[in-house]
Amino acid sequence: MRTQPLKVGVAGLGTVGAALVSQIADQRDALAARCGRHIDVVAVCARSRGKDRGLDLKKLKWFSDPVALARSPDIDMFVELIGGAGNPAKVAIEAALSSGKSVVTANKALLARHGLALAALAEKNKVALNFEAAVGGAIPIVKTLREGLAGNSIQRIYGILNGTCNYILTRMEQDKMSFADGLKEAQRLGYAEADPGFDIEGHDTAQKLALLASLAFGTRVDQSAVYVEGISSIAAADLTAADELGYRVKLLGVAVRTQKGIEQRVHPTMVRKDAAIAQVMGVTNAVTVDVAGIDPITLVGPGAGGAATASAVMSDIGDIARHGGAQTAPFGRPTGGLTTVRKAPMQRHEGGYYIRLVARDKPGTAATIAKRLAQQEISLESIVQRHGKDAGAAETSSGSVPVILITYATSEDAVRKALAAVGRDRVISGRPQVIRIEKN
Repeated sequence: MRTQPLKVGVAGLGTVGAALVSQIADQRDALAARCGRHIDVVAVCARSRGKDRGLDLKKLKWFSDPVALARSPDIDMFVELIGGAGNPAKVAIEAALSSGKSVVTANKALLARHGLALAALAEKNKVALNFEAAVGGAIPIVKTLREGLAGNSIQRIYGILNGTCNYILTRMEQDKMSFADGLKEAQRLGYAEADPGFDIEGHDTAQKLALLASLAFGTRVDQSAVYVEGISSIAAADLTAADELGYRVKLLGVAVRTQKGIEQRVHPTMVRKDAAIAQVMGVTNAVTVDVAGIDPITLVGPGAGGAATASAVMSDIGDIARHGGAQTAPFGRPTGGLTTVRKAPMQRHEGGYYIRLVARDKPGTAATIAKRLAQQEISLESIVQRHGKDAGAAETSSGSVPVILITYATSEDAVRKALAAVGRDRVISGRPQVIRIEKN
């Protein structure tokens, strides 16, 4: 065992920071046995010194400036738990890396925007930049991609990366809630923010997907290259139809290798109920990796919360304690070798589709819809038309009925063109609902 402990400075003492400091103290001897040296938090930084965090911080050196903590000779490595896509988190991490200190962060927003520059700075100074906690909470997906599957050819990675959305969709399905009621319940329980747009519109998932795609495919981190669509348009009728057809609706982040490049997309997705990822309910996260030559690998676990995130941060600190500063490149390969990825137009996407139309209940409507689909060479796997009480009072009273279509594999462009033509024919009312189907 090394005689010198690893001296850690922690910036940010919110839920995660407090849980981390407590965990390191509680597990000190076990960590030393596993890592070959003791790990000690010796300095901290937070906005409020007098706040009761349930911790004894009297023996720790206190900094009011995270940059000063990052540069301090009193610490060997720096943990950034401040959050935010810019300063002060960014300048603090830069200060630590430039001072020759390894960094651990849980900051997905910062990495999605500045990850490449920070990784290059870490490589230049031969120190680590670890971010297991930035994606999937306690799920060790970063280590799996960067190290465990370093010798494999990854074809696709997809996952439930936002617990708020998964919770809402779960409640909508199981308790027949509307989206608005599911969101209200998530907010009441603290799973959703007062302003939930960043989560429910898919942007949180997009940031995480950009990091996973870089690790999986060697691409430059670029959130703007991700197509993003949220769950606010999902209705209870969609979840009921999915259930009857053998599917579940999940908000997935998907990155896949295609003949035209790497496709990155976030959107509501229908997955078959027998898929491993379809079994993941509530606030839990899951990631599936499709690897050439072996069956898919699915990792499931808590995606947020103080203890879960602190566990992932602690894993990264342990790696630094074992191996010292110089480690694997942050994104699995040197930043100079990462390739640029362009945003793939969704019109090129190919796959099956769920389509829900509110069709006018009159002769010739079905034939018109079928004609427009046939013109785009779209074949149907199934078609369901509801009448009477199954259609709902709103639809039947207006002389319209829901029609649900499941297509075989086709292109997004063909679907959009067919539906535009159906709209011009005036045989449907309202906007068609379209949900992509992801193959198991």
